[in-house]
Amino acid sequence: MNYKPADVWSYKFTSQHKLFLDANVWVYLFGPRGQIQSKVNVYSRTFRHILKAKSQIYIDVLAISEFINTYARMKWRSVNPPIPPFKVFRNSQDFKPVAKDITTKVNQILKHCLRIESEFETLKIGDLLKDYAIGGLDFNDQVITELCKSNGFMLITDDGDFKTREIPILTANKSLLSFR
Repeated sequence: MNYKPADVWSYKFTSQHKLFLDANVWVYLFGPRGQIQSKVNVYSRTFRHILKAKSQIYIDVLAISEFINTYARMKWRSVNPPIPPFKVFRNSQDFKPVAKDITTKVNQILKHCLRIESEFETLKIGDLLKDYAIGGLDFNDQVITELCKSNGFMLITDDGDFKTREIPILTANKSLLSFR
């Protein structure tokens, strides 16, 4: 089936919707300050509507891992002066409050979600790797796409890499929306 990304701003959520929020959306919702405020606003409004509608939100370990790593690297880049390399920062005393904050945020995220398995054992890994070998694809995005397909999830993302994916997508990303 050929899906066109839809505008998350005007979408009407119901309790019947099965949603998977990409890590970038979780970062806009629960990440550190200093992000693009217009994106924070649109995804925060969307999240409130999702919760009000009682839509089902699903999450797997891949999304949590991407959230944790993105959050940690954002905090690392904000340290003045930066402590190179990242692993030095992660092993420093400066990282302990960051790790605690990340843990708090992940627990907040999990309160709103149903946890699912990544279905790694059933993925057609050979096909994914063959497609990945051509270049231009993010492997995690491939896995998320397959997870959404196999579970009937609608993906909410701000990642322009999803424009050619054959899954229902909601976004505020102008590049994705212009692909329609």
